[in-house]
Amino acid sequence: MRIALGQLASGTDTAANLDAIDAFTAGAAAAGADLVAFPEYATYEKKAIDGTFPQVAEPLDGPVGARLAATARRHGIALVAGVVEQSPDPARAYNTLAAFDAAGTLSGAYRKIHLFDAQGFHESRHIAPGPSTRPVVFTVHGVPVGLMACYDLRFPEQARMMSDAGARLALVCASWVPGEVKTRQWTTLLAARAIENGIYVAGVCQAPPVSVGHSLVADPMGTVRTELGGEVGLAFADVSMAEAEDVRDRFPMHRQRRID
Repeated sequence: MRIALGQLASGTDTAANLDAIDAFTAGAAAAGADLVAFPEYATYEKKAIDGTFPQVAEPLDGPVGARLAATARRHGIALVAGVVEQSPDPARAYNTLAAFDAAGTLSGAYRKIHLFDAQGFHESRHIAPGPSTRPVVFTVHGVPVGLMACYDLRFPEQARMMSDAGARLALVCASWVPGEVKTRQWTTLLAARAIENGIYVAGVCQAPPVSVGHSLVADPMGTVRTELGGEVGLAFADVSMAEAEDVRDRFPMHRQRRID
């Protein structure tokens, strides 16, 4: 299975963001990708989360979701993108990763569990935490894909729960806040989650200046197969179930760990 990472520089113009997603999806499909992934808050983004996020929030079958579904269907490729979803609390939205299959059908929706109340930011003021901690895993061309968002990456148990649920590719959609050593932490944690679980980990991030960029794919041994810098663009990598299972057989931590 071939994955494409679409590193965007999203802003507050949702229509423009959706146009960029469509153009990147066309490029990914033309290059033979089976799945194209976009960052957290791909359809609406600001330097800091504020009260406009719940104002622009929609249900997943609203206009934004319909446009993403149509993009996936028209280009015949699975698509994941970060959206702002309505929640039961009108003052707070969900930070959601919506996954569509190549027919444009919603195949998974992950609502961010760990909100970024750190580094002077207070995501939880305007974003509600996901109501469930159960892993969200869907399959693309025989590869089970698990979803997590940004700050979730700092919690290793979430990637472990996904791999235990069958995921062999963890997809981390992020808008990783810049700061001292933050880029190094981002790239290191992506590789660490891959090594710990014997799975591929793909991190797709917003570009600078809002975020750090450096979208990448780490293989089950932690080797970086592809990586962007700060530029807006696409990166590609191939994912092999056979390779993941071989690594997990050679380093069977999932069978050896003691949790008693």
